[in-house]
Amino acid sequence: MTLLLKGIDGLLEIAGGFLMMYLNPDRISRLVFLLTSHELSEDPKDLIANSLLRFSHSFSIGTQSFGVIYLLSHGAIKLVLILLLWRRKLWAYPLTIASLLLFIAYQIYRYTFSHSVFLLFLTAFDLLMVALTELEYRKMKYSV
Repeated sequence: MTLLLKGIDGLLEIAGGFLMMYLNPDRISRLVFLLTSHELSEDPKDLIANSLLRFSHSFSIGTQSFGVIYLLSHGAIKLVLILLLWRRKLWAYPLTIASLLLFIAYQIYRYTFSHSVFLLFLTAFDLLMVALTELEYRKMKYSV
């Protein structure tokens, strides 16, 4: 079950990377405007709609490029590690944990610049994956 969850996460990150290739800053702005204009006409102080608008205005080509590269690489590395875990390679568990911890450290570093809620969500999910991988590793290690 844990591997399935990790696999789905990796696939979603890769899909998100490809989606981000398509959603350039202009498209994001138009989409957010379309999604929020009705709500803002009724309530100009709507927190979610205004947050989305701020996000769309700060979304740049650099942000898009970083997002594409990061999501594609993060997802691909996870899928390779999951394949190794699925094959029950005991050495892959510490490698997976170390890889996730490196991603977490980098995400926290990036958060200090961007204050992106997305990075917080990704970090929380990666922390969950570290915990689940550690539990699975202990189970595998002591059953051998």
